[in-house]
Amino acid sequence: MNENDKNFPAWLLLALAAAAMLATTMGARQSLGLFLSPLNTATGLGVASISLAMAVGQFVWGAVQPVAGAVADRYGPGRVLVAGLFILSAGLALTPFMHSTFGLSLTLGLLMAAGSGAGSFSVLIGAVALRIPANHRGMASGIINAGGSFGQFVFAPVVQGLILLAGWMGALWALAAITLCALPLVRVLKKPVSIASSVTHAAETGAERLSCVLRRALQDRSYLLLHAGFFTCGFHIAFLVTHLPGEVSLCGLPAGVASWTLGIIGLSNIFGSIAAGWAVQRYRSKMVLFWMYGSRAVLILVYLAAPKTELTFYLFAAGLGFTWLATVPPTAGVVSKLFGNRHLGTLFGLTLLSHQTGGFLGAWLGGLALARWGCFTPMWWADIVLAALAAVLNLPIREAKVLRNTAPHTV
Repeated sequence: MNENDKNFPAWLLLALAAAAMLATTMGARQSLGLFLSPLNTATGLGVASISLAMAVGQFVWGAVQPVAGAVADRYGPGRVLVAGLFILSAGLALTPFMHSTFGLSLTLGLLMAAGSGAGSFSVLIGAVALRIPANHRGMASGIINAGGSFGQFVFAPVVQGLILLAGWMGALWALAAITLCALPLVRVLKKPVSIASSVTHAAETGAERLSCVLRRALQDRSYLLLHAGFFTCGFHIAFLVTHLPGEVSLCGLPAGVASWTLGIIGLSNIFGSIAAGWAVQRYRSKMVLFWMYGSRAVLILVYLAAPKTELTFYLFAAGLGFTWLATVPPTAGVVSKLFGNRHLGTLFGLTLLSHQTGGFLGAWLGGLALARWGCFTPMWWADIVLAALAAVLNLPIREAKVLRNTAPHTV
């Protein structure tokens, strides 16, 4: 039997378990924008203050990634994932009791974001990459990423329905309970490193210590350019996740349009993530990123020129969603090619910190723009400029061409 065929069920099971975990943590996190208006009505804090608390969450989610990735790289992903789910659930459950910007920053900004980050990309992609053969890693990262998008697709309309049915407080408590349902998945992801990848794992373990890899990475121009592009991705996504419901409201459309728009973005990104996983095994990841960021600039220009109808939002969501978080597989792919997989959780976690630094600014400045100008137009133009710049910055990244394996399989 072909070794690849023999290993196929094992790598797929790991990828699907990680995808389901990410669907839970990202689905809960990406639905928070739906609570902005109810929180504002209940607390009277103002959109700018609540946006600041959510912006803190964007940054904390990113700051946790390299730390969680490093702990998982050293001790395994099991404890990190369990702790993350409990902290995420606690942050959601305690939010209804908070009535100040500081309180919301503590629950949504610190607890919820830290818990979600501990069960997110750096830990999951790093854990799976060390446990499966190299020839399946690109597609596995695409499947994992698609899980996060599937979570957004499912959670957005479900959360909107829960808010209408049980109120925003009941919806948060229900969401807290739902996140704990992912605990059984941890058992699958604690699987020891496979024999198929043990040789590579051992070689990378002895090759370089983490401190040496970090020093080399932070002096590598390609790695820093990757950070700059990912910063733009975070700015863009956090702005939309936080303020898309407000944009829909400004256009005079019902709240349901916002939840379905977020859901369509998630559905579209399922296909985009799998396509990205396929593409990085055939084309250089930096070129995949170039086209993704460039397409965003064009899509936003078209959106600004189009009439603001329900159909416009749905078409915009479908187009934008295809690249939404599909940037993750090629970004992780570049990091893996530059530095190997042994410390992938840590190094990719640092790129996610850059992503969420952009996310902090996207969420916070969106609220300030609305308070200052009564619209989000300046943010849309900032998005266009940053997306075009990110596309260009990926071109100088040092990355070898992909060598396609055309040799026949051995039996």
